[in-house]
Amino acid sequence: MKAVILAGGFGTRISEESQVRPKPMVEIGGYPILWHIMKIYSHYGVNDFVICAGYKQHMIKKYFADYALHNSDITFDFQGRENVKVHSNFSEPWKVTVVDTGYASLTGKRIKKIQSYIGNERFMLTYGDGVSDVNIKELLAYHQSHGKICTITATKPESRFGYLEMEGGQVNAFREKSRDDVGYINSGFMVMEPEVFDYLHGNVMLEQEPMNELIKAHQVMAYKHDGFWQCMDTLRDKQRLEALWHSKQAKWKVWHDDE
Repeated sequence: MKAVILAGGFGTRISEESQVRPKPMVEIGGYPILWHIMKIYSHYGVNDFVICAGYKQHMIKKYFADYALHNSDITFDFQGRENVKVHSNFSEPWKVTVVDTGYASLTGKRIKKIQSYIGNERFMLTYGDGVSDVNIKELLAYHQSHGKICTITATKPESRFGYLEMEGGQVNAFREKSRDDVGYINSGFMVMEPEVFDYLHGNVMLEQEPMNELIKAHQVMAYKHDGFWQCMDTLRDKQRLEALWHSKQAKWKVWHDDE
């Protein structure tokens, strides 16, 4: 099964980083967040990736072109016949297809553009800026159990602010932030049947017309995930993820170091 990762947007809300690199290439702990997402899938045996690139897509292609060099001991011999000798090479068992899905394409159009790489097969789909400890095997089993076209992972994000209980202008209580104060959102980590391509027309957002049409056709189910999820939408989000990684509290790190 393939995992499709949306990695072509501009990342305007984290412009401190995205003005020099595509958002999925922003690093957490020395690795692009795209790498972290792929490691999550790989832990559950999903190693075939299709990356929907766009903005600064050449940087994503170059990263994977040089990936083996980044993970190897190498001798560069400028006088010998064998100019480059690889002594050791640890690389994940990945197959990565990077597709230029357009500079200004919206999510629905990006997915439509990779249809030929998917064919008539079920596939995973997620955003290139969010990490989670969602169990991919359990997500897939849930999707297979209901037989619908689309499963989204529904997560309650953490509220950043305290909550006021008010009546009129009178404040009756102040509580610290709680996940109970917010509703479920689509956190990515979706599973799609190939019929989803029939709902993608023109330069559209997947989350708007196509998803609403699927919902009206009763073809969308939600897999509730009450564990960890965090997107990297802003510089503050990046700093939080960095702190979790360096303090060894990165709950999305479901893989082992030798994987």
